[in-house]
Amino acid sequence: MGAFKAYDFRGIYGKDFDLDTIYKFGFFLPTLLHADKVLVGRDMRVSSDDMFNALARGITDAGADVYDMGLTTTPMVYYFTAKHHFDASVMITASHNPKEYNGLKVSRTNALPVGYDTGLGELEQKVLHESVNPTAPKGKIVAYPVKDEYLNFQKNYHYPIDNLNIVMDCSNGMASILVKEIFGDTPYYLFDTLDGTFPNHEANPLEAENIVALQEKVRERHADIGVVFDGDADRVMFVDEHGDFISPDLIIAVLGHYFIEEKDIQGLIIQDIRTSKSVAEYLEKMHREMYIWRVGRAYAAMKLREIDGAFGGEYAGHYYFREFFYSDSAMIAAQVALHVFSEMKKKGVSVSQLIAQIKRYANSGEINFTIEKKREAMEAVKAACIAEEKPERVLDFDGYRVEFADWWFNIRPSNTEPYLRLIMEARTESLLKEKRTFIEHILESYII
Repeated sequence: MGAFKAYDFRGIYGKDFDLDTIYKFGFFLPTLLHADKVLVGRDMRVSSDDMFNALARGITDAGADVYDMGLTTTPMVYYFTAKHHFDASVMITASHNPKEYNGLKVSRTNALPVGYDTGLGELEQKVLHESVNPTAPKGKIVAYPVKDEYLNFQKNYHYPIDNLNIVMDCSNGMASILVKEIFGDTPYYLFDTLDGTFPNHEANPLEAENIVALQEKVRERHADIGVVFDGDADRVMFVDEHGDFISPDLIIAVLGHYFIEEKDIQGLIIQDIRTSKSVAEYLEKMHREMYIWRVGRAYAAMKLREIDGAFGGEYAGHYYFREFFYSDSAMIAAQVALHVFSEMKKKGVSVSQLIAQIKRYANSGEINFTIEKKREAMEAVKAACIAEEKPERVLDFDGYRVEFADWWFNIRPSNTEPYLRLIMEARTESLLKEKRTFIEHILESYII
């Protein structure tokens, strides 16, 4: 099944999957996760209501109850899965993908993610090969409104930020149901109405064209900071007062001012294998250590729980918190980051100045190469670079992260596409350019 991915179930609605697939998914899910009740939320995509109806029919035909949260953000589903002790939950969303996509994000007990290796692969085989035999008695659908309880929890991270001039872009996505009740009238809001056709821009802030409106409005209003959420509001990203995009991994260091300096929360800080060395070096000054792990919530949330880490984040704009059941929350990240920026402004430090204190390396950003023989290409790059210079450290999960005295690179295969992804850092722009040229020359013979 083309929609079963490493981290979730996702594809083009009506092409990669249909409602019959969603029905079967719902039917086999309660048995797979040993659940007699399943928490379900959904985003505002055009196909989400139909998918909910098919999924709910499958779950109830299996004899389990559906607890219907209605329109919700993905982190809200994670929070109530853990807090209210559900053994299974599903968020109907395709996150940041274009409007024609949709999907399912599945969690089990304690909001632990269910990926292909931890259940989705088995579920795929059941959907493909097993017959559906509805049980009696049939389960029921229970309305489960929890927005007020969630907003009450979010108050734990509410601080005055009235000194900041903020522009906030909701991407016509699920952040719209929460932001005004969390942030009030302080920000200037962009695209804060729910619209699953994404009429203004796609809900993926990592693509440069999708933050142009935010950047322009920040400059027009002489704002201190711009904030943008993705479609299901599990990721948040920022631009500074000049409208320049802030690499999301650097926000991990920003959060340190709150969780470490202000709250003195103990524990390791998690980062993914793509994260800038600047982050570790900045947080080392606060006497905290980083733990490097694989990309994706399916790995990060489980690892943060395993090591009882304090918090952490990813290059893609996910931020994880011990206090949020080790899951990711864009709203906590946004509130805490804005609190830090507000406190810094009181000291005369702008957003760009704080980021300049953190960022110490020239960074390539993530570069994609269309390559079928990904393993062979990765091995060739690693071997050639190590032959040129002795590395200080080699990490061999999620591709390779190879660190040298003055530069490093991570090269990793996409789990879902014929892409090889490369990210590099060096102490100077000239060294970065030199090493990038060297690696790209090696990859030339592998590119399709």
